[in-house]
Amino acid sequence: MFADFGVLNFWTYVVGAIFIVLVPGPNTLFVLKTGIGHGVKKGYLAASGVFIGDAVLMFLAWAGVAALIQTTPILFNVVRYLGAFYLLWLGGKMLWSVIRHKQQGEAGGIEPAKTIMKRSLVLSMTNPKAILFYVSFFVQFIDVQANNTGVAFMILAITLEVISFIYMSFLIFSGAFVTRYLKTKKKLAKLGNGLIGLLFVGFAARLASLH
Repeated sequence: MFADFGVLNFWTYVVGAIFIVLVPGPNTLFVLKTGIGHGVKKGYLAASGVFIGDAVLMFLAWAGVAALIQTTPILFNVVRYLGAFYLLWLGGKMLWSVIRHKQQGEAGGIEPAKTIMKRSLVLSMTNPKAILFYVSFFVQFIDVQANNTGVAFMILAITLEVISFIYMSFLIFSGAFVTRYLKTKKKLAKLGNGLIGLLFVGFAARLASLH
C-alpha cells in the first residue's frame, strides 16, 4: 500500500506508529489533564495545539532542520532548556494550586481557550528530539529512490496524525468521564492534579538531561 508513492512496509509503519503514540509524554498528559479539568471541547483545543505543533516539527524535519540541530549544539540546547523550563513551570503551577487547595475548573481556575491552545502548541514544539526522531523513524519507511520522497514523507506524517487523533480522542472522552466522577471526590481530584504536576516536573528533568 502506497508503494507507488515511495512508502515502504506501510503496515509495519502503522504498527510502530501506534506504539509510539501510546508512549506517555507531556503532550498526551496535557490533553488528558485538559479533558479532565475543562471538558471535551477544550480537550480538543489542547489536542489541536499538539497536532499543529507536530505537523510543524514534521515539516521542519523534512525541510532539513534536523540536520541543522544535529550540527548546532547551541540551537539544540536552547530549545531543550526552553522546553524543560516550560514543563517545570506547568508542573509547578499545578502543584502550587494543589497546595493552595484550588481545583482546576472551579471559579477562578477556568482557562481561556487561547491559553490552552498556546500551551499545548508550545509543549509540542519545544522538544528538539522530536524533529530528530521523525527523521530517524520516517526514513526507515521511505524509498530513497522514489521520484518525490516528499510525498512519502507527507503520507507517513498524515498517518501518524490520524493515529494520534484517535488516541487523543480516547483520552479526551476518558477525561470527561473521569470529571463526572471526581466532582464528588475532591480529595482524589486534588491527588490526581498533584501527580500530574509531579509528572510534568519529571518530564522537565528528563528533557533537561538529554544530550
